[in-house]
Amino acid sequence: MDGDRRGWLRCLLAGAVFAVCMAGTTLPTPLYPLYQQEFGFSELTVTVVYAVYAFGVIGVLLLAGNASDTVGRRPVLLAGLAFAALSAVCFLIATGLGWLYAGRLLSGLSAGLFTGAATVYVLELAPPGGSARATFVATAANMGGLGCGPLLAGLLAEYAPWPLLLPFAVHLALVAAAAAVVLWLPETVRERRPVTAVRPRRPALPAPVRAVFAPAATASFAGFALFGVFTSVSPAFLARSLDVENHAVSGLVVALAFFASTAGQLAVDRVGPERSLPLGCAGLLAGLALLAGALLWDELALVVLSALVGGAGQGLSFRGALASVAGASPPDHRAAVVSALFVVAYTGISVPVIGVGLLADPIGLEGAGLVFIACMTVLVLLAAGYLLRRPAPRR
Repeated sequence: MDGDRRGWLRCLLAGAVFAVCMAGTTLPTPLYPLYQQEFGFSELTVTVVYAVYAFGVIGVLLLAGNASDTVGRRPVLLAGLAFAALSAVCFLIATGLGWLYAGRLLSGLSAGLFTGAATVYVLELAPPGGSARATFVATAANMGGLGCGPLLAGLLAEYAPWPLLLPFAVHLALVAAAAAVVLWLPETVRERRPVTAVRPRRPALPAPVRAVFAPAATASFAGFALFGVFTSVSPAFLARSLDVENHAVSGLVVALAFFASTAGQLAVDRVGPERSLPLGCAGLLAGLALLAGALLWDELALVVLSALVGGAGQGLSFRGALASVAGASPPDHRAAVVSALFVVAYTGISVPVIGVGLLADPIGLEGAGLVFIACMTVLVLLAAGYLLRRPAPRR
């Protein structure tokens, strides 16, 4: 029993470290309107600043996605925390737009290192027979951490002094505590090799997985794109169209989408991976419809419902997509296929969001949002139609 308790303590501490790192990636979300006032840049610039994060994640996934298998979990997590700390420092000393770009890029590098390594680390530290509960810890830490970032920043920006400094100072302190925890936790990789042994991992699609990959990747792209729009431009929409100037409310709306995604991912255990992808597509369609209504009628309630319904749909569809492509992949290509799915998903965070920024000036933020919703609706309908015509085999 003592061994089990020690194992769960380590598992939970690793989950807390995971949450701290992921919170830093969404921390600036409710602060973008303040940065616009401070540095005087357009909505397009906001979306580009946000999207730089995704480029950092994709770069790490392609170049060093398997680093923790080679050099060990702890060195990779410590490197990820170092990038998170540097990101916080960039925001703390920011005197212009360049610092924001640097901070977001470093944040993306941090998340790219953490996403795979921390998930596996949480599972490995759990006691024998605890894989299901450990999966819950990893999922809650990942998406819950992403939700806590805007919530924390919004509360501090609204109710504490120094709104552009205090959130990052607090996160820097949390990162330091997380690094101390990682140094205390044991290493789980027994045969470690030097950093020079890390090799780029090119995404691959073997023939057996291609039919399953198309709808899974399409739904993942749309779900991550919905999150990208929520976390980049929703604070500006709330402030300009709904007169919601409270940063805590803006942060809460974004946080609700991530918390709902956590619930959606956890619901896969009840729904089953075979049904979660089509049900997730239905949730995404409903979330997009609610967001369109919010843009047309300027209703805060519809924004909140869109965050909840769309977030749950994203969680269902993405975990279902992961299960589908992993189940259809040959064992020796599984990591490369999953890496390819993540590359598509994080492309969804960046490219459509920049498109919204490009359209925001000529046709307005509401019009750009409606164009985005129309495009994402077509993609989700294509994925859903493919699933209805050719459902994935039950595994």
